[in-house]
Amino acid sequence: MSATLSYEPNKLPAGILALAVHAVFFSLLYFGFGWQQTLQPAAMKVELWQSMPQQVVLPPPVEPRIEESVKPVQPEAVVKPDIVLPEKQKPVASPVEAAVAKPAPAKPVKKKVEVEPVTQEPVEQKPVEKKTVPTVVDQQANREKAERAAELGRIVDEYKAKITAKIRRNVMNPPGVADDARAEFLVTLLPGGTVLKVELKKSSGNSSYDDAVERSILKSDPLPLPPDPALFNRFRELDMVFKPTE
Repeated sequence: MSATLSYEPNKLPAGILALAVHAVFFSLLYFGFGWQQTLQPAAMKVELWQSMPQQVVLPPPVEPRIEESVKPVQPEAVVKPDIVLPEKQKPVASPVEAAVAKPAPAKPVKKKVEVEPVTQEPVEQKPVEKKTVPTVVDQQANREKAERAAELGRIVDEYKAKITAKIRRNVMNPPGVADDARAEFLVTLLPGGTVLKVELKKSSGNSSYDDAVERSILKSDPLPLPPDPALFNRFRELDMVFKPTE
């Protein structure tokens, strides 16, 4: 089978147009790539160090030296004349100003003293004794008792005087006894006036006089006693004093 070629008038301009478009596209790619290469910055170089670089030590700044020959000129001291000025007298304050200027005395500070409370113990109240008004009978009884006590006291004094007088009648004062000699004896009696014991309580200072008094007491046995046996307790022990002048 044989193919026949036919000519199409519209296909030729379309092919030329397509070639032109491709040519423009390739030219743009070429020029665009070149322009990008020119605009790309240079590559950065990185160097790797095996150790840190040593720090550079700068020398200290050199201070400028001042020549010793050049010294600053000091100004001359101004000599002041020795002139003694009279002291200004202080004004004398008046009594009113002195009183006003005088500081007021400080007031004493009062310290608070803490006082402990005193606890009072309860006071026991004693029962009030009722005073009874003595009746006429009581007064009569009291009067009789007083008269009886006085009578007994008179009897006791009477018989003690009789006992002393009986013993002194039997005392034979030895020679050389002082007038102020004083002998004290304790005489113990039995009912009926019998002498049980004679004890020297205080010596007169003269043993002869003490012995004479003791012998006279024993010689006066029995001693006189009141007839009332109730009074014997007052004569059981007698404290007796003897003096040579009595």
